[in-house]
Amino acid sequence: MLIENITMDEFAQGLEVCKTIYIPFGSVEEHGSHLPLSTDTIEAYEVGKRAAERIPLFVAPPIHYGCCRSTARHPGTVSISTATLKALLKDIVRSLHAQGLINFVVLTGHAGGSHRMALQDAGEELIQELPEINMAVVTEYELAKESGAHLIETRGDAHAGEIETSRIMHSHPHLVKGLAPAEYPIFPVGILVRDKRSFWPGGVWGDPGKASAEKGKILESLVADKVVELVKALESRRW
Repeated sequence: MLIENITMDEFAQGLEVCKTIYIPFGSVEEHGSHLPLSTDTIEAYEVGKRAAERIPLFVAPPIHYGCCRSTARHPGTVSISTATLKALLKDIVRSLHAQGLINFVVLTGHAGGSHRMALQDAGEELIQELPEINMAVVTEYELAKESGAHLIETRGDAHAGEIETSRIMHSHPHLVKGLAPAEYPIFPVGILVRDKRSFWPGGVWGDPGKASAEKGKILESLVADKVVELVKALESRRW
């Protein structure tokens, strides 16, 4: 059930069979010269759609903005503070909980460290504030790193490389503008760099040349399978 497409009556009817919602977080962030700025958002939202085809599940409209420190100097990146990110998640969950939802799966397509920890921190505070809710906060990488490892030829692939290019080739091929060169940036150990683009000019971490739409299709399905497992675990309180 895609919330953006249903009516209030359909939402109320959905609550009779489902108390679980998937909340996709993404970013407006550079993904090399070949992928759209909305790559992280697209990936997270598409996984939710696939999961909702398999089990009863509300899917919230995606949150397009995230905390993007490493790419802040690259053209097109729009970064928000961790405080804003935390407040967004907390307000969204409180509002949905007031509507009757109790199980929350927060999946982020953007896996930046500060971004990820802000979402987890908000989740930890929410489960203390609202004792009746169940909550998971995960990245796509966490869900697919083992089951999809056999598909990936690029060691250390992390951003706009083989994995993400494959995903967009599959779901939104019209948005892929060629293939950027492989890139493996090296940052100085322990030093906080103001202009990270000076160490990472192309905005790619991995090898887009190893990507394929078929890999993207399989990876998307694998992550959706893991979301389904996560939903069932939350609903059964097996943890």
